[in-house]
Amino acid sequence: MQNRSNPITPAGYAAMKARYDHLLGKERPEIVEIVSWAAGNGDRSENGDYLYGRKKMREIDRELAHLARRMKAAQVISPTDQPDKSKAFFGARVTMADEDDNEKIVALVGDDEQDAGKGRIGWSSPLARALRGSSVGDLRTVRLPSGVKEWEVIAIDYD
Repeated sequence: MQNRSNPITPAGYAAMKARYDHLLGKERPEIVEIVSWAAGNGDRSENGDYLYGRKKMREIDRELAHLARRMKAAQVISPTDQPDKSKAFFGARVTMADEDDNEKIVALVGDDEQDAGKGRIGWSSPLARALRGSSVGDLRTVRLPSGVKEWEVIAIDYD
């Protein structure tokens, strides 16, 4: 398997770490306590608390393992450290307009912190790949599920 880097902003990494710490330090111990209590109540095959608790604990363990892998592969990149702020790279906030002059503002962030509803698009998404390295005034064509769309880069900034 190819070793791919996992770029992430400092805020995105902090949120991932907080989720990991919350699961490990709060949720998992609570579930372990419920499972231990339920196991002491006799027949486990018909004990709903026990069965649900074991299922929930497996889900938490799976998420902890996933978060641990993602954090280990994470490459924290601060958008403010970008040397060429005239081009769209990781961490950039890009203002763009389509052919009908509808403006859209997107932030190029790590795949683990993407949230399309908040305008945060993952680094490996089709739109982010099209915007990489663009400058103000560039036209970029993106193939989306709804068809091909062209965007003009209006502004680029880094917070």
